[in-house]
Amino acid sequence: MVTVLFFAAAKEAAGMELLRLEVSQSLSLLQLQQRVLQLVPALQPLQSLLLWAVNNQYAVPAQVIESGDTVACFPPVSGG
Repeated sequence: MVTVLFFAAAKEAAGMELLRLEVSQSLSLLQLQQRVLQLVPALQPLQSLLLWAVNNQYAVPAQVIESGDTVACFPPVSGG
């Protein structure tokens, strides 16, 4: 099982805080992103803006996702 957490505008668009997905094998972050966007089509307009992190580390599309991982999905943030 992989847990996907949504934050800020991604959470608002998705209408949920988290999504749990069964995974039977390793997959790339890109594959997971595509699956999430299919399951939550309201995120599709934001897809080019969204940032993704795996287990609290920014991740690249080729990153391998395993069962038990936590993936965060969020829009760009700024500090001040």
